[in-house]
Amino acid sequence: MKRIFLMITTNILHVPWWFYKIDKMGKNLQQYSEEERYRYLRRILRRVNRRGRVKVLTYGAENIPKTNGFILFPNHQGLFDMLAIIESCPKPLGVVIKKEASQWILVKQVIRLLEGIPMDRADIRSSMEIIKEMAAQVKKGRNFVIFPEGTRSRKGNEILAFKAGTFKSAVKAGCPIIPVALVNSFRPFDVSSVQKETVQVHFLKAIYPEQYMGLKTSEIADLVHDRIQEEINRNI
Repeated sequence: MKRIFLMITTNILHVPWWFYKIDKMGKNLQQYSEEERYRYLRRILRRVNRRGRVKVLTYGAENIPKTNGFILFPNHQGLFDMLAIIESCPKPLGVVIKKEASQWILVKQVIRLLEGIPMDRADIRSSMEIIKEMAAQVKKGRNFVIFPEGTRSRKGNEILAFKAGTFKSAVKAGCPIIPVALVNSFRPFDVSSVQKETVQVHFLKAIYPEQYMGLKTSEIADLVHDRIQEEINRNI
């Protein structure tokens, strides 16, 4: 909470305008392209992260497909994850987020701006409909982020098992799967300090449909999980 307070107070003169602009863009999607909206949010987050004394290091950006229509599958360490991913990824992203978080002030406006999708994790049928909806949007050329752990790990850089169901979105869309390894992303908000922190975002080599077709979603989940954990272990 100390760092969130620092981020707000060091940007206090800009916060009202940013909130107004994000809200306006999200309510008028037809007036602003997805690229324009994402670029604006990314500029804000770069400044917020810097003023919050968090340095985001990006690795493997060359592994992000040049053609849109892919899904990022990162490990989930905490509330800072999306701030790090958006700063690192130059291509517009939608996000699947738990329904309860999507109603928080500011988060609600940002999700609307990103055309994100809230998911009720307790409703299996509804969750599968969300997976189908995301797959349909990816087929049309949108990019998404979904956290396959389903909830954040509270074990630092040790990740939880991945839920196989989240990978049905990629299988249905027939799109590239981009494993993303987040290192120390839990520290900015979980450690009660405003000391400088460094978060690493590693975009790993894409897994293309021809590489995963024929595999069970549980096998894809294990494959992505192990690649991410191995990358984390190499960098801690």
